Amino acid sequence: MTLIAHVSDTHIDGSRRSIDRTTAVVDYLLGLQRPVDAVLLTGDLADHGRAEEYEQLQVLFGRLDVPKLYLPGNHDERAAFVAAGLGPLNRVERVGDAVFALVDSTIPGKDEGFIEDATLDWLDAALAGETPAFVCFHHPPVTLEHTFADPMRQFGEERLEAVIRRHPNVVAVLCGHFHTPTVTTFAGVPLVIAPGIKSTLIMPWERETVEMDMADRPALVMHHYTRSRLTSHYRIL
Repeated sequence: MTLIAHVSDTHIDGSRRSIDRTTAVVDYLLGLQRPVDAVLLTGDLADHGRAEEYEQLQVLFGRLDVPKLYLPGNHDERAAFVAAGLGPLNRVERVGDAVFALVDSTIPGKDEGFIEDATLDWLDAALAGETPAFVCFHHPPVTLEHTFADPMRQFGEERLEAVIRRHPNVVAVLCGHFHTPTVTTFAGVPLVIAPGIKSTLIMPWERETVEMDMADRPALVMHHYTRSRLTSHYRIL
């Protein structure tokens, strides 16, 4: 059994608020009876991509003596992310019985996402074989029928879909960015979006004004994987 804590969109900015909300996540994980095997952080780790923000993030998650799988988001700066020791941008990590393909979906200076052709070629090779695999990045390659979120999704998603469909060992796609706990499908496998630590996206059917809820509590996803299936549990803190 492999247990993964999936955290996203911490937006560390040096404020007491961002530190407190992220600390709540770390405290929850420290209090588990059974430690997680790794923490997956799917982007927007820092709010401005500054070195001091990445230092604060590492101090907070450094309290956890488990592997941390970091991914950049549109608020992160690629060079600062790598310089802080959180990269490289694209890599494969093995955790338990599965591999995690960590993919950069960012476009420098843009909020929307796109996976470059060379990166897709790398991913295609990384997924070869029969080892169960998770494909992870920041930008969801799907729409939510949401006027604020959808223009910032991952584009060119048909190319990614073709790669994933070539590899039946892919268990699921894991991402963040939309700040809302969401489960759907993509390329024939589950797609799980982690909630945002900073805020929660309000959906059109919830309020007349569609906006981010800054008062909603932080949350994360706990992924429990065995060779037979993936089960994902959302936890509000």
